[in-house]
Amino acid sequence: MLFVKDLDRMTAFYSDVLGLQPVEETRLENWVEFRGDGLRFSLHAIPSAIATEIRIDSPPLPREQSSAKLTFAVQNVDATFKKIEQMGLPLLRRPWGGTEAVDPEGNVFAVSAAR
Repeated sequence: MLFVKDLDRMTAFYSDVLGLQPVEETRLENWVEFRGDGLRFSLHAIPSAIATEIRIDSPPLPREQSSAKLTFAVQNVDATFKKIEQMGLPLLRRPWGGTEAVDPEGNVFAVSAAR
């Protein structure tokens, strides 16, 4: 689960870019759950009183100091990276040859090819 400032924007990102499908039966005004191919992932809105104090640059600064990094399986890794770049979001090309992406709020994540 990720806590997010802008639930609608982040729901659209994870749906449109990564192809995750929201579960409408469990959706609340501050909660969106995604399911698919063994995946359970959710977004939880940060309370508005706190969210209004959070500033997110455009493009966002990558938040790499995190205790966890999510990896999503996608049908086409290159096409997914292209969508992310077209949105003006950074890709992080690592010295070991890997590439990671940044969502609209700066969360760093990896993608791999779906099997």
